[in-house]
Amino acid sequence: INGGLSRYVKIRFFYENILRESISTEEIEKLAQQFSLIMRKELSNKKYMIKETVEFIQNNYQRYRLHIVSGSDEKELRYLCEKLGIDIYFLSINGSPTPKNDLVKSVLQDNEYLLNETILVGDSINDYEAASINDIDFYGFNNNLLVDKSKIYLNNYGALL
Repeated sequence: INGGLSRYVKIRFFYENILRESISTEEIEKLAQQFSLIMRKELSNKKYMIKETVEFIQNNYQRYRLHIVSGSDEKELRYLCEKLGIDIYFLSINGSPTPKNDLVKSVLQDNEYLLNETILVGDSINDYEAASINDIDFYGFNNNLLVDKSKIYLNNYGALL
C-alpha cells in the first residue's frame, strides 16, 4: 500500500495508527538503523535484482539520462547501488529523507529537463503522484495496480526503445 514512502514515515505510521502508541524521532531513528543493517546485508545480493531491468539500464544508460529517485534512505541506496555495481549507470541517486516529489522536482530543475521529454518509470502509487505533481509522464512497471495510471504500462522494456 505504501510503496515509495520512506521507512521513517512508515515506522511513524505503524506506531501511531496501528499500535496507537506515540514514538519519538529518536526511537524512529533507532528502528530505522536496525532495519538498515538487515537491509544492507540482504539487498546487496544480486539475486534480488530484476534481470530485465538491469539489462535495459546497462544497454541504454548512454542513450538516456538516468537518475534514481526513491523513498529509500539515500545513503543506503547509494551504498547498495555501488555494492551491486550499478551506480555508474546513473547521473544521480536520490532518496529519503527528502520527499520523492521534491527529489523529482530537483532532478528536473538541476538538469534543466524539458517536462515533455521526461518520464518517470516507477512501481508505486507514490511514483505516479511524483510524476503527476511535477507534470511529467509516468510509465508503470512491476505493479499491475498502476496499469490505469500509466501513460504506458511496461510489461517489458521494449516500449522504451
